[in-house]
Amino acid sequence: MKFISLIVGGALGTMARYLMSGFVYQVCGTQFPYGTLVVNLTGCLILGFLAALTGDKFILGPQAKLLLMVGFCGAFTTFSTFMFETANLIKDGETLRAFLNVIVSVVVGFIVFRVGVFLGDIL
Repeated sequence: MKFISLIVGGALGTMARYLMSGFVYQVCGTQFPYGTLVVNLTGCLILGFLAALTGDKFILGPQAKLLLMVGFCGAFTTFSTFMFETANLIKDGETLRAFLNVIVSVVVGFIVFRVGVFLGDIL
C-alpha cells in the first residue's frame, strides 16, 4: 500500500507541476522562470501546511503523509523537500548544518550542473 500511495501522489504531483508551470508561463511569458518559481514557492507552502498537520496536530496519518508529502510534493517540487529538511535542521538546533545545506545545495548544485553541461557538450 505504501508504494501505491507514492505512485499516486507522484503522478498527481507531476501532472500538477506540468499544468501549473505551463499556465504561469502562458500568463507571464518565458523571459524569467516564473513557472518554476511559482511551483517551487507553492510547493513550499503546501509542504509547510502538511507538515503542520502531521507534526503536533497528527491530523494526517502515515498513508496520507506518504501520498501528499512524499509522493505529491516530492514530484511537484523537490525544492519544498529541501526547505522542509533545512527547517527541520534549524528546529533541531543545527543552524550551521542548515546553512551548509543551503550553500552546498545551491552553489555546488550549480557547479555540478555546469560540469554536466560541459560533459554533455564534449560528447
